Amino acid sequence: MKTLVLLVSTCFLVLALPLAARTNFVFILADDMGYGDVSHAGGRIPTPNLDKLRAEGMRFTDAHTTSSVCTPTRYGILTGRYNWRSPLKKHVLFPPDRSIMDPKRPTIASFLKDRGYRTCVVGKWHLGLNWHMLKQPAKATEGPTRGTCWNIDFSKPPQQGPLKLGFTDDFLFPASLDMAPYLYLRNDKALGVPTVSKGWNRQGPATADFEAENCLIDFARESRAFIKSAVQGKSPFFLYLPLTSPHTPIVPSKQWQGKSPLGKYGDFVMETDWVVGEVMRELDDQSVAGSTVFVFTTDNGCSPAAGIPKLVSQGHKPNAHWRGHKADIYEGGHRVPFLVRWPDRIKPNSSCDLTICTTDFFATAADILGVRGRQFPRNAAEDSFSFLRALDHPGSLTPVRPYTIHHSINGSFAIRKGAWKLCLCPGSGGWSAPQPRNALRNKSLPPIQLFNLSADPAETRNLQSEYPDVVQDLVADLHHAIKYGRSNSGLPSKNEGWPNTFPAPVLKLFPQLAGK
Repeated sequence: MKTLVLLVSTCFLVLALPLAARTNFVFILADDMGYGDVSHAGGRIPTPNLDKLRAEGMRFTDAHTTSSVCTPTRYGILTGRYNWRSPLKKHVLFPPDRSIMDPKRPTIASFLKDRGYRTCVVGKWHLGLNWHMLKQPAKATEGPTRGTCWNIDFSKPPQQGPLKLGFTDDFLFPASLDMAPYLYLRNDKALGVPTVSKGWNRQGPATADFEAENCLIDFARESRAFIKSAVQGKSPFFLYLPLTSPHTPIVPSKQWQGKSPLGKYGDFVMETDWVVGEVMRELDDQSVAGSTVFVFTTDNGCSPAAGIPKLVSQGHKPNAHWRGHKADIYEGGHRVPFLVRWPDRIKPNSSCDLTICTTDFFATAADILGVRGRQFPRNAAEDSFSFLRALDHPGSLTPVRPYTIHHSINGSFAIRKGAWKLCLCPGSGGWSAPQPRNALRNKSLPPIQLFNLSADPAETRNLQSEYPDVVQDLVADLHHAIKYGRSNSGLPSKNEGWPNTFPAPVLKLFPQLAGK
């Protein structure tokens, strides 16, 4: 019997290895695009390429980012680790802030690179670059010198770009499109020295030829070129494509202006969808679409900068029926579109309702390659759970993860387990009402909020006083996840400092969350 099992297992491995060996990965991350922005989720903005991706693959209806803002979510995707374990406990980075990435920690890029992959990031980085700094700030050679970042030495490569973190290639914009400096880097080197001041909201140094409305065109071109080069070089590849859209500045290129019935934001979403289509077309042109795991998601919910009330009045709900928006602890802040296409394996037009998180990409990719247990790096992906089984069995009722931890812009926590979601703050933790300061002043609001998302998906009824045992159970899970440095199985790990962002009323109820 043991011999038979061994033979069957060996045959399975022989059959599986060629598939794993040629599996490519594409991960596209839109910026500030909500759950309801895509047309197949009820949105009024045409997104034909995302609809095609959904029709040819699987839609996850309960997918979440680790944070409701951008820098932390990007950290979680690349490391498979909750963002609040990093040095950044709240908010986002502003150049020239130092990198929050640890070069000694494996990333999904270094993991795949070590297994023979070409790994490329094209688009918005926003994780810090550790620029060399000038002793005295430079000045614009044309026009006035405005804004920050003129003290960066652009003649030198930054000390911790993507090439130091496992990527073999890169074409970058340093941070958000409304943050200086305004220039591109290729393979960790600036493509020019800024000579002018530019900027939609935050002025700063820019190369004379940089124009924000060209970014999506440039990112599409560079992505296609990388895929073609990798295939021609007979190398499996990983393309990480974090877009700058539809985040502010909302600047669709001339080709897309006026295309949407919902104004410039709609135009920008349509152009974002076009980039997805360009990548899909290149995979088709190179005859590798079938063997490529193609993921599309976003870094958080839609931002109020998109003009959400006006969009809703026009029949378009960017964050669907979820409460809140970008920056919030409520569902609208972190529940996002999540599509996976893999024609060689995934059943077309399928849906999965299991809860997943953007940290889970790391473990899923490793699972696809057959890397598990002792083969997996010990100091990696502490909060990543493989959803490979869900790709094969979308109707499975077995949870992928035991619980999921959420985080808002001000460092507020929530933990989700099944239908229950506990918010460890009295308000939104972000930008929607009740905002943190007002919520803490309002003595009529309980310090915590407990919602049953099955019965109350809009998070309107706080049940914390009715289910104290549920509250205690969720707090115990959260405390364990923080204390032991990981939420999946494995040896305890260490955080880079305890996340001391719990409000005082919460710590009064649960002093263990102070970490003392």
